[in-house]
Amino acid sequence: MAYSDPTYVIFDGDEDAWAYRFMKGWNASENVSFEFANAHDLDNMTSRAQDEDYVKRNLRNRMNGSSQVLVLIGEKTKNLFRFVRWEMELALDLGLPIIAANLNG
Repeated sequence: MAYSDPTYVIFDGDEDAWAYRFMKGWNASENVSFEFANAHDLDNMTSRAQDEDYVKRNLRNRMNGSSQVLVLIGEKTKNLFRFVRWEMELALDLGLPIIAANLNG
């Protein structure tokens, strides 16, 4: 039975995308018992993704449809204010459960 509650994943797209890709790979694999409904797969952003208001509007829509938030915490995550901190604050405002995963071993 597939897990159907969407999980919103917060991560440093420049430094920690590898961990997010691992999760997507595990989810697709028949050999790994790992399932999650990825909130980021609900829609694709267009080339307007350079516009901060556009990005935040889309991220807000994705998070509104999520049941929980997973934060992948890498070496530089604490320094990210533009989106990561905004996403964390939004998750708190929406009352979503937040799970943190330390990628630093």
